[in-house]
Amino acid sequence: MKRRMVLAVVCCATLANAQSSAPAAKAPSSPAKKDLINKALSMQQAGIDELAKTVAERPVISLGQQAGAALQTVPAEKRDAIAKSIDADFKAYLEEAAPLIRDRVAKLTPLTVGAMLDEKMTEDELKQLVAWLESPVRKKYEQLGPELRNSLLQKLLPDVSPMLDPKLTALQEKVAGTLRAGGAKIPKPQGPTPAASSAKPVAKPASK
Repeated sequence: MKRRMVLAVVCCATLANAQSSAPAAKAPSSPAKKDLINKALSMQQAGIDELAKTVAERPVISLGQQAGAALQTVPAEKRDAIAKSIDADFKAYLEEAAPLIRDRVAKLTPLTVGAMLDEKMTEDELKQLVAWLESPVRKKYEQLGPELRNSLLQKLLPDVSPMLDPKLTALQEKVAGTLRAGGAKIPKPQGPTPAASSAKPVAKPASK
């Protein structure tokens, strides 16, 4: 996330020739602009929640694909019971991980998406955004979508990785043990994919 930069105001007369190309100092945001940003974020809540859900589910989906392949080596008479046991483990993990990620998303969104809206959009543009008018500003905001999502993910995934990776390791080991107990032939675990390694755009904020 590119944070809003505080630029020094050049006052020396010797730098007068450079002032035409130097960036101007950014004035502090007004309370009205902050309110508009909060409203814009609130209107994007459905997309933000979807992003949090996707982050929680991604490693489980990957592990589930691996487990599904390994299940094919389990004797047919044991396969259904093993699959149900693994599904229960996946569900238990998601019930613990999803609220944790939603909490972190709620705290990080104003610091990432909110800060970028503050930096890149004017108060007038934010008024149009909140009203969802058919105007160039809507297109501009949608074009910022990938960058906004990446800014949040770049903060979120490293933030939750230390908390989730041990849980993913335990889940992977439990699933592997369940599969082996059922007669599956699977390679030695090499560790789960850390949550922070999945820092890619995964969802688009809701635009309607």
